[in-house]
Amino acid sequence: MFASNSEQETEKTFKPAEFILDHIGDAYEWHITTVGHTHISIPLPVILYSGESGFHIFFASVFHHGEEAYKGFYIAKEGDYKGKIVEKNAAGAEIRPFDISLTKNALSLLINSAILIWLMLYLAKWYKSKPLEAPRGLRGAVEMLALSIQDDIIKPSIGKDYRKFTPYLLTVFFFIFLNNLMGLIPIFPGGANTTGNIAITFVLAICTFLIVNIFGTREYWKEIFSPDVPGWLKSPVFPLMPVLEFFGVLTKPFALMIRLLANMLAGHSGILAFMCLIFFVAKMGAGIAIGMTTVSVLFSIFMNFLEILVAFIQAYVFVMLSAVFIGLARVEAHHK
Repeated sequence: MFASNSEQETEKTFKPAEFILDHIGDAYEWHITTVGHTHISIPLPVILYSGESGFHIFFASVFHHGEEAYKGFYIAKEGDYKGKIVEKNAAGAEIRPFDISLTKNALSLLINSAILIWLMLYLAKWYKSKPLEAPRGLRGAVEMLALSIQDDIIKPSIGKDYRKFTPYLLTVFFFIFLNNLMGLIPIFPGGANTTGNIAITFVLAICTFLIVNIFGTREYWKEIFSPDVPGWLKSPVFPLMPVLEFFGVLTKPFALMIRLLANMLAGHSGILAFMCLIFFVAKMGAGIAIGMTTVSVLFSIFMNFLEILVAFIQAYVFVMLSAVFIGLARVEAHHK
């Protein structure tokens, strides 16, 4: 952990858009707090490969919060690569090295995954040692959620072979739910916007996409490429329905990805927007400032409680849609 004093004492204009984007975006350091002009952060390891100078491994503290360069690398402050580590080639153009750094979102993902694995192994050990004892507290809550997801979503949506897909869907539910909850904690190791990162929602959507199409039945593929419609709608000359059905195969994971991403981004942005009101009214007089600050804090608290509900709903909806898509792919032939 390191602290640095800001060299610029002049007051800067507060820009709420930049404030919000900086807090919901990824970073090469984990910002803890700011005391006056001192930023307290945890520097994260940077791992780069440059075509000009080869491999480089160092800590992000060498950039001094993005204010300085190191061995020709620096964090871009504008342009297409804003917030990313870049360098300049022989022609003077900004280019990105191959970057596999452990960023804030990546570290948060590892921490949350470790917590989830530990929790599930602990529960499994407890159930194995006390199979006849009724679970209580956290154990009871996890069992209630698992049984609810299995009996109310997975089993009705998929059908007779639901047990084959239950481990994956329950893992996805608790993974999303835990990451959503950790994102609401304002201090380390919480606060990272993992499920509001398109790379993470993309991987989750791709996993569902692969399961749906790998385990799809022959009837499922028949309904896509040779649906039960008039012949002229699926002829090689005018294959309207097969094209539409195949397009639907591709849009399903896209809908999963964007739905989770947009809802979590909107929630975090809403909380930060209410916090920004404090900075706007700070110079409007003591009475207005105190009143609006109180309103802003109360709304932020309300939004945080609402986000707890949203954290559960988004995990629930993602698993529900995934189970529905898997169930549609497990369709059997209709016998007259």
